[in-house]
Amino acid sequence: MDPSVVDAFLENDRDYRALLQQVEGLRADLKTSSSSLGKMKPEEREVALVEQRAKKAELKTLEKVEQELRAVVRGFALRLPMPPATDVQDGLDDRGNVEISVSGPIPQKDFEIQTHDDLGEKLGIIDIKRGVKIAGSRNYLLLGDAARLERAVLNLALDHMMKRDFEMVSVPSLVNRACMEGTGYFPGGEEQAYLAERDDLALIGTSEVPLTSIHSGETLDFDRLPLRRVALSPCFRREAGTYGKDTKGLYRVHQFWKVEQVVLGPSDEVWSLEEHKRMLRHATDLMDLLELPYRVVNVCTGDLGQGQVQKFDIETWMPSRNSYGETHSASRFHDFQTRRLNLRYRPEGKGKPQFCHSLNNTVIASPRVLIALMENHQQADGSIRIPEALQPYLGGESVLRGNA
Repeated sequence: MDPSVVDAFLENDRDYRALLQQVEGLRADLKTSSSSLGKMKPEEREVALVEQRAKKAELKTLEKVEQELRAVVRGFALRLPMPPATDVQDGLDDRGNVEISVSGPIPQKDFEIQTHDDLGEKLGIIDIKRGVKIAGSRNYLLLGDAARLERAVLNLALDHMMKRDFEMVSVPSLVNRACMEGTGYFPGGEEQAYLAERDDLALIGTSEVPLTSIHSGETLDFDRLPLRRVALSPCFRREAGTYGKDTKGLYRVHQFWKVEQVVLGPSDEVWSLEEHKRMLRHATDLMDLLELPYRVVNVCTGDLGQGQVQKFDIETWMPSRNSYGETHSASRFHDFQTRRLNLRYRPEGKGKPQFCHSLNNTVIASPRVLIALMENHQQADGSIRIPEALQPYLGGESVLRGNA
């Protein structure tokens, strides 16, 4: 971000506060003089009324300026970042991320591993060419076993989270601008979103947006916290600025499915950090069930989003890339989102309402996870071995052989 935004915010905020003090002083003066009119003599009242009319005209002018300046201050405020946690490494981009754990050995095969798109085409279960024909670049079709595998993974992820006391929610795929601003995706992320301009709505890029916005403008009772919710939704991203990058296969696409976990809790930094680690474990436990090799990285400052205090990424081994590819992001925001959404809670006992803390994490996202499943679990004959945890969701099948 441009650091001059901070200076511009502070300068305009000072001007706004000074103007607001002037406006409030003028309002108080008018209120006092109005209450005195009845006690005045007729000739005094006439003079006072002339002064009042002049002050009202001045107030009307100042109120218009105040309204305009308030909008300017809010515009700068919406672009201010959240300070990162102290253990977030300084860095310019994802090359500065710090590996904190590795799980599972990278599979060694005694045959040449096929890429997921080549394997999917041979098995007749992935058709990228016809997906592009229908909807343009970065679109695809999953057929037969690939579509079944995707649905199985998503259902396993939902059951996995509900066993951990998350409430399942069905959310809208279209949301208003207040939700996008409240969760920090606008302003600045408009180019990544698909907009329905006629209705001033946006297609979500993650169910984090509606899940976090459910209680916007509300004050929750303390005994309702924490709220732990999970949603499965279609997600839409324009991927602006990534032309020519990751164009082959299913890694970077415009439409996908995601199971997302969101938690709202008290304004407690220690609680937030523990909940952040807990949410990360929900995802890594699922990756263990899928028998996939992965690593967890602590994301550096240059790779953090505007509102994130800290983010842990899970990167899964993808043989076709000969590297780990990002599959999950676990973030905590403290009160960045809830201030924008005006989402508060009443502390235990007496006390002024406080802003909640919000956190979110991917449980699973598809089709990106299909890359890892197909490539890491492929067998010499071109079939795909199914991890034991997924088999009940595929009618007990342990191997998928496709439609070829």
